[in-house]
Amino acid sequence: MKRLSLLLLGGLAIMAVAACGGKKPETTPTPAGPNADSLAAAQKAHDDSMRAAQDEADRKARAEAERQRRIADSLAALGNTTAAVKTLLATLIHFDFDKSIIRGGDAAILDQKVSILQANPGLRIRLSGHCDERGSDEYNLALGNRRATAAKQYLVSHGIDAGRIETASYGEERPLDPAHNEEAWAKNRRDETEILAGGDALKQP
Repeated sequence: MKRLSLLLLGGLAIMAVAACGGKKPETTPTPAGPNADSLAAAQKAHDDSMRAAQDEADRKARAEAERQRRIADSLAALGNTTAAVKTLLATLIHFDFDKSIIRGGDAAILDQKVSILQANPGLRIRLSGHCDERGSDEYNLALGNRRATAAKQYLVSHGIDAGRIETASYGEERPLDPAHNEEAWAKNRRDETEILAGGDALKQP
C-alpha cells in the first residue's frame, strides 16, 4: 500500500514538472504604434502634395492673367490702329477759289486714302464737297459736287472700286470757319471723307 502511494506521488510529480516545462500558449502581439520618423515622412508627403497643388494653381492663374493681358494689348493696339487710320482717312483736301482741280499736295493725301482703301477692302466712304460763301447757293452746290467727284475720280483712277465711294455736295452750308475773310474761305473750300461701312477694325496700309 505504501509503495502504491509512492508511485502515485511520483507520477503526479512528473506530470507537474511536464506541465510546467511545456510550450507556452501563443498570444497575439500588441501592434506597435507609428514611430516619429514615419509620422514626419507622412507629414512631408502631405505638405509636398499641397505645395505642388498650390504651385499648379498659381501657374494656371499666371497663365490666365498673361492670356488676358495679351488680349487687352491686342484690343488696345487694334483700337489705336483704327483710330490712327481714321485720322488719316479724315484728312481734308482743299481747293483754289472756284476750282475743282486736285492740287499737288492734296494728291499725296488722296494717295494715303488709296492705300487705306486697298488695305481695308470692306471699307466704304462718302466724299463731300464744300465751298466758301461767295457765289449763289445753286452754283456752290454744283461746285461742291465737282470737287467731290474730282476726288472720287482720283481714287478710282488708282484702282479703287467706284462702288465703294459715294459723293455729296453741301455747297456753302457747312463752313469750318464762319469768318468772312480769305483765310476762312480757304479753309471752307474742301472735301471731307466720311466712313459709311467697314470702319470698326481698320488695318494700317
